[in-house]
Amino acid sequence: MNAIVWFLLIGLVAGWLAGVLVKGGGFGIVGDIVVGIVGAVVGGFLFGMLGIIAGGLLGAIATATAGAVVFIFLVRLLKRM
Repeated sequence: MNAIVWFLLIGLVAGWLAGVLVKGGGFGIVGDIVVGIVGAVVGGFLFGMLGIIAGGLLGAIATATAGAVVFIFLVRLLKRM
């Protein structure tokens, strides 16, 4: 149960940070969590491909935020097509 709470909190923070960096604001609580969780998956994949290992709480937030920024960018790119 405790791991799920941390998972959701990291997703919330990462989604909010990515929203602020990309568009100047968050996506709401649920939207931030979803963007952050998807970002964690994308960021983990990309960092793994690059051989970057980011450990700990700050590393998890940084990885998820970087992945969320890439995810938001890709979504915007696909919307324009």
